[in-house]
Amino acid sequence: MKFNKYHISPELKRSLEELGFKKPTDIQFKSIPQILSGQDILAIAQTGTGKTAAFAIPLISMLQEKKRYQQEQHVKAVVMVPTRELALQIQDVFIELAKYTSIKTAAIIGGVDIDPQLQEIKAGVDILIATPGRIMDLVHKSILNLKKIDYLVLDEADHMLAKGFYADIQKLITFLPRRRQTMFFSATINETIKDLAYALVSKPVRIQLSPKDPVSKNVDHAVIYVEMDDKRFFLERLIKEHPETKMMVFVRTKVRAERVAKAMERVAIATATIHGDKEQQDRFDVLDDFRIGKIKVLIATDVSSRGIDVKGVDYVINYDLPDVAENYVHRIGRTGRGVSRGKAISFCSEEEKTILAEIETYLTNPIKTMEIRHTEYEETLAISEDNPHDWKSLLKEAAQEPLKKRKKK
Repeated sequence: MKFNKYHISPELKRSLEELGFKKPTDIQFKSIPQILSGQDILAIAQTGTGKTAAFAIPLISMLQEKKRYQQEQHVKAVVMVPTRELALQIQDVFIELAKYTSIKTAAIIGGVDIDPQLQEIKAGVDILIATPGRIMDLVHKSILNLKKIDYLVLDEADHMLAKGFYADIQKLITFLPRRRQTMFFSATINETIKDLAYALVSKPVRIQLSPKDPVSKNVDHAVIYVEMDDKRFFLERLIKEHPETKMMVFVRTKVRAERVAKAMERVAIATATIHGDKEQQDRFDVLDDFRIGKIKVLIATDVSSRGIDVKGVDYVINYDLPDVAENYVHRIGRTGRGVSRGKAISFCSEEEKTILAEIETYLTNPIKTMEIRHTEYEETLAISEDNPHDWKSLLKEAAQEPLKKRKKK
């Protein structure tokens, strides 16, 4: 079924057509009709499957239809998310989809001046996107009346719990109206998430897209065995062989992120880093530069493995394997999103083989190994501009050798 056959507002159909949305993804196909019919849903789907549009499309359409007859100026839908970055990305999706409607969307985030955001709410907003903590602040300040909302969305619910928002969400439940439509989205499900979900939803339609392999079918992923101290040379070669390719490089710590960036700088490769020590505005600026292609290589910690949806990420490089096996799926989910294909390569050192085994157990499948011949390995080290024993240096030394001998004479 194509989007133009759905019972959604004509204004929304127009923007979908302009954006190139023709056929829904699996999660959209299973969610949109249920949401449009007024059902609560509990959806479990892996990252990169099109979850945002799965709730944004029906939500915009339902609000637009209501707004034709009701001109109330208050928040009618709240979307809870785990991170500021995800809040802004979801806001962008809503704004793009709703551009021919009268629906107004605002993302309320910390780390930046709050006053313009509050003025936006007071001027009239239909959809509010924020973390549970920020929503709780707005409720306590009497800026947001949750009793008036008609729709509640929890996106990346498992990530919200991992970030410690469980208590905030439980408190917020007491402020919510009984009569509302709730959409609960999570990449994974366990007993805690299930308990939270059933405290929020009422007789939900359960939608679960859980193939045997949790990695998106659009991602070709493999592992190569590289010594820890040699990883920078392989990253350098990969980037230089694909100069126009947009890449996300994941490392274990903030310190590692900066060290890898410095290593690339020494070989004339421009990169940017994003991690928890960065000021919020700096993180926004870096993401904007990465989105528009001003920066081709973004080095990130796991703070960015979820919630960052940047179009056209061709490669994900696990420079370091993640400590938590589940994060492997979230990291490589930054590529191969929607209908696009992507590639992911993991560098595995001798000391990381235990972590690799845990990841493969979680995936229930071994990761394909990219075999590197000894000559290829040595060549990668030799051609690096950062290797003091590279072939360029050796040639230079050889050329200067006769001159040194003449001077001795």
